[in-house]
Amino acid sequence: MRANITGTGIALVTPFNEDKSVDFEGLKKLVNHCILGGVEYLVSMGTTGESATLSADEKTAVTETIIKSTDGRVPVVLGIGGNNTQNIIDTIKSTNLEGIEAILSVSPYYNKPTQEGIYQHFKAIAEVSPKPIILYNVPGRTASNMSATTILRLAHDFKNIAAVKEAGGDMNQIMEVLNERPEDFAVLSGDDNLTFPMLSLGCNGVISVSGQAFPRVFSGMVRDCISGYIEKARPAHFKLFNFTNLLFSEGNPGGIKASLKVLGVCNDHLRQPLWPISNELFSAIEKEVKQIH
Repeated sequence: MRANITGTGIALVTPFNEDKSVDFEGLKKLVNHCILGGVEYLVSMGTTGESATLSADEKTAVTETIIKSTDGRVPVVLGIGGNNTQNIIDTIKSTNLEGIEAILSVSPYYNKPTQEGIYQHFKAIAEVSPKPIILYNVPGRTASNMSATTILRLAHDFKNIAAVKEAGGDMNQIMEVLNERPEDFAVLSGDDNLTFPMLSLGCNGVISVSGQAFPRVFSGMVRDCISGYIEKARPAHFKLFNFTNLLFSEGNPGGIKASLKVLGVCNDHLRQPLWPISNELFSAIEKEVKQIH
């Protein structure tokens, strides 16, 4: 493997205080909650972390807090992505990457580049990055799918392109990548409710949102799947199935933050343009959390 990114990774939320400042104590509590629940690594500054609404200084402070709170117990992956290639290159060069295992970089959004444009974008990033790169394909957010051909081309051409987080939901594309990938290239689920079937096909793990609510249940399911104990893992998958569907019904991370509030881990404040989930959904999530808990 080109980076230590197998098993369950958690796309951490960024807890906020009521005045919308970063709740660093809540963040520390969340990190410990996840690590004590048995997850293999943590992801800072993903979409779930509301990175689009944080300043550069806040992003640095949040990531430093996560690294310090892990105290070497698990690796940390840092999200650095966007639709301006040169800006990403400059950010990687100027960021202190000490304590960072790998960089998670989303396929360019809004611009809708061609497949060749996507390839050249990640080629330019790979050529300057001192850390392994995890490609992130999430067409529902980027309005552009990174094809299996492009993923495989990048995987074979660049040793430091270590993995892909696949959140497109296209099982044919996922199987094509699995079938033709380099042996040490990891395929990670980016869809919590597809993680079980993806792992059964041979994927290496997941970068999860829902797993931070119930890290022990979720990470145990993932380890069982990777070890080949599919029958043992199935009940845990279905135990979290309805809960996970509820989490994303009014967008992310409103649902997962609501569940973390119910669990007493951190509060559920969001920064605009995101808005709190409805009272009806909160009640449904609360009921599901208490049943699982």
